[in-house]
Amino acid sequence: IWDCVELLGVVVRASSAKVEADAAGEVAAPGMAAVMRQFLTYLRIECGLAANTLLAYEHDLKRLFEYAASRGVTSPGEIDALLLIEHGRWLHEQGLAGRSIGRHLSVMRVFCRFLTANGIVEEDPSELLESPRMWKRLPSVMHVKHVETLLASLDAGERLYLRDRALIELMYASGTRASEVCGIGEEDLFEDLRMVKVTGKGNHQRLVPVGVQAMRAIDDYRRELRPKLAREDRPTEALMLTRRGTAMDRIDVWNVVRKHSRQAGLKDVHPHTLRHSFATHLLAGGADLRVVQELLGHAKVTTTQIYTHVDHARLQSVIKKYHPRA
Repeated sequence: IWDCVELLGVVVRASSAKVEADAAGEVAAPGMAAVMRQFLTYLRIECGLAANTLLAYEHDLKRLFEYAASRGVTSPGEIDALLLIEHGRWLHEQGLAGRSIGRHLSVMRVFCRFLTANGIVEEDPSELLESPRMWKRLPSVMHVKHVETLLASLDAGERLYLRDRALIELMYASGTRASEVCGIGEEDLFEDLRMVKVTGKGNHQRLVPVGVQAMRAIDDYRRELRPKLAREDRPTEALMLTRRGTAMDRIDVWNVVRKHSRQAGLKDVHPHTLRHSFATHLLAGGADLRVVQELLGHAKVTTTQIYTHVDHARLQSVIKKYHPRA
C-alpha cells in the first residue's frame, strides 16, 4: 500500500488540478461519502487491494466519519490532527486492542495522504500520529503428529471425504491462505511439475511446489468426486467445490477445517494454522528463510521471520524439559 501511496503525486495530478479549479469557481467541496468512494476506488484499481481489505478500510473510515460527525465535522477538508488524535483515544476507550487501533491509524494515514494529494487538505493531518507499541504474538502451530492426526480423522465414508482430504492436504503442503485456495482453478494445477499457481494479496501470483501425497489426494478428488459435484447450469473453473457445485469461499474452508479438527480432538485449529505449520515445519527442517518467504508470498522477509521465533520457542521448551539445570 505504501508503494501505491508514493505514486499518488503522479496518479492524482489531474484530480488535484480539478480540485483547484473547483475551488477557484467556488464549487462545494465533496462530502465524506463521495471522498470515501473515490478513495476506495483508488485502492481497488490503482493499488489492487483485495475485496476483504477494502471492506476493512471502509469499516474503519465509517467509524472515523461517525466520530467526526459527533464532533461537528462533516467535510473531509475539516479533518485535522486533533480530531485524529481524539479519535484514536476514543477507540482505546471503547476497549479496542492495540493491534486494532494500529490498523485504524494506518487507514487514517493512507486516507489523509490521499486527501493531501488531491488538494482537499493543505497539510497532512496524520503526520503527528504515532502507532501504539504492540507485542508480537507468536502464531499457533500444530505439531507434525497433530497434522497426521487431523488427516487420519477424516472419514472415508463421508460424501465429501475426497474433497476435504484434498483441501487440507493442499493447504498444509502449499501454505496457502483460505482465500487463496478458493481462488485456485483447475488450470492452475501443473501435475507433471507438481506445482500450483497461487494468486495472493494484490493479485500477486506465485508458483508453489506440492508434495506427492497432496497431489495424489487432489488427483483422486478431481477424478472421482469433482465431476459429480460440478453442475452444467453453474459452470466454474474453481478447483474446490461445495456440495451445491459452486466454488468454495473462505467460510466454507473455515468450516471444513473446524469440523475435522474437532473430530480429531484438536483445539484452536483454523485454516491459517495450517499455513503457520507449513512455514514453521519447513524452517525447523532446515529450509532457507528467503525460500519460505517466496512460498508464503510475503512482500518482506521481516514478516516471515516470526516463524523463526516460533522455532526458538520450541527449542527453549526442549531445554527446559530435558536439561538438568534448566
